[in-house]
Amino acid sequence: MNVALTGATGFVGSHLVDALLDGGHAVSCLVRTPARAAALEKRGARLVPGALDDPEALRRLVDGAEVVHHVAGLVAAHSEEEFLRVNRAGTFALAQAARAAGVRRLVYVSSLAVSGPTVPGQPLEEADADRPVTPYGRSKQAGEAAVRASGVPCTIVRPAAVYGPRDREILRVFQMARRGVVPLLGDGRQELSFIHAADLAQALIAAGDAAATEGHTYHAAHAEVVEQRAFVRQVGEAVGRRVHLLPLPPAVVRGVLWTSGAFARATGKATQLSPAKAAEFLAPAWTCSSAALLRDAGWSAAVPLARGLPETAAWYRSAGWL
Repeated sequence: MNVALTGATGFVGSHLVDALLDGGHAVSCLVRTPARAAALEKRGARLVPGALDDPEALRRLVDGAEVVHHVAGLVAAHSEEEFLRVNRAGTFALAQAARAAGVRRLVYVSSLAVSGPTVPGQPLEEADADRPVTPYGRSKQAGEAAVRASGVPCTIVRPAAVYGPRDREILRVFQMARRGVVPLLGDGRQELSFIHAADLAQALIAAGDAAATEGHTYHAAHAEVVEQRAFVRQVGEAVGRRVHLLPLPPAVVRGVLWTSGAFARATGKATQLSPAKAAEFLAPAWTCSSAALLRDAGWSAAVPLARGLPETAAWYRSAGWL
């Protein structure tokens, strides 16, 4: 197929490009900085310079595409309005361009942050009411609404926490584990769902291919659920260290987030560590079921943490990140 995507130079997008090229698809990538995408071009991807606020670049990107994957998005911002400019308005512009080009399907990479937290022992299903608790989550929810409003044939995928080679967020946990001490948010009993980036790439491809997924929203995660403290211990094993766990009381977590947010405002920098994240960090569970995606697209995650974490640690070492 001819496939177009945004976010190709990012963590999730790069894994999706790999999977698409390995599958023999013709791939076009919207890139803000072509020099950063030189490796993609060498592999055979077509680069389209531009951004989500460039209508002509969007038109060139989707021209001739059968499927469009929208992976790009803002994860840190100065304000909720800034989140919305990218995650809602930018998404709507791409969806309109895709509809005008007659693409068969737009796959929008959303987030479990739209579904919101749950309680231990009750992974969320797609029929559950959405309860986003952060500006980011609300902006991704607005992006989903924008896709639907555009009229383009679409499928929405909400991944759980994504990890794997090239990720710089969960890398921080690996780095702390290597040093031997990792702070926990609260008592460390928060339940979590994860998905390896290679699994997510296959989920997105399956969601875009299956006829039954059109017009629907899906969670994507591995079936295993793990408590935060058990996850940290597994990361410690992956880096060859016995980790000391340091529980942080909720008041301390909120204090750290307030300080981080104040520093970001003073320096003019965007940060994910703001007071608004307290509701996310201290929620009792962030878990979901992917049964619907298995039913409609035949997809299920193949990489358990016991395999994915050591592989990720090995990649970090080879890249000099760990």
